[in-house]
Amino acid sequence: MAQQVIQQAVAAIAAQMEENIDKEINRLDNLNEDDLESIRAKRMAEMRKRQEKSKEWIARGHGEYQEVMTEQEFFKVMKGEERMVCHFYRENWPCKVMDKHMGLLAKRHLETKFVKINAEKSPFLTERLKIWMLPTLALVRGEKVEDYVVGFTELGNTDDFDTELLEQRLAKSEMIDYDWPAARPKALAGPGKALRKGGKTTASDEDSDFD
Repeated sequence: MAQQVIQQAVAAIAAQMEENIDKEINRLDNLNEDDLESIRAKRMAEMRKRQEKSKEWIARGHGEYQEVMTEQEFFKVMKGEERMVCHFYRENWPCKVMDKHMGLLAKRHLETKFVKINAEKSPFLTERLKIWMLPTLALVRGEKVEDYVVGFTELGNTDDFDTELLEQRLAKSEMIDYDWPAARPKALAGPGKALRKGGKTTASDEDSDFD
C-alpha cells in the first residue's frame, strides 16, 4: 500500500514537471520578434550591470586571496562588504591546504572577498568569534559573521577534498553565486548552517587550539 502511494506521488510530480515543460516550450514557440528583442536587451543590460559590478569588486580587492595583517585591518577590510570569507589560520599543513582552495575560489568568484588572518596574532577576534579549531572559515554577510566552516568535517573529513566541494559548501550558505548541479552531493545534504561542535576529528586533521 505504501509503495503504491509513493508511486502515485512520483507519477503526479512527473506529470506536473512535464506540464510545466510543455508550457515553457509553448511560450518560447509563440515569441515574436519584439519579445526576442526584449529578452536580448534585458540580457545585455544584465551583462553590463555585472561588468560594472565586477570593476567595483576588483577595485575593492576582490579576485585575490589577501592576508589581513592586524585585527584593526580586519574591520577595515570587512566594512562595506556584502560577502566575505575569512580563513583563520596558523602555520600548519591543514591551513596550507585551505589556502590553496581559497586562492582558487577568490579568482573564480569576484562577487565575494576572500581573506585570511593569523589566529595566533588575533586574540580579540578569535575570542569574540569563538574560533576553537583551525582551519576555520568565518562567513561574513553584511559585516556580520553568519556561519562557519570548521576544519574539514564538512569537506569529506580529509585534506584531499576537491575545491568544488568547498565551493558548494560556501554556496550552501549563499556566500557565492553558484549554479547547482542536478544532484547535490551527499556531503552537502541537510541544514544550511554548520554546527560549531560535533563530529570527530584528529590532531592530524586540524588544530583545536592556538598553542
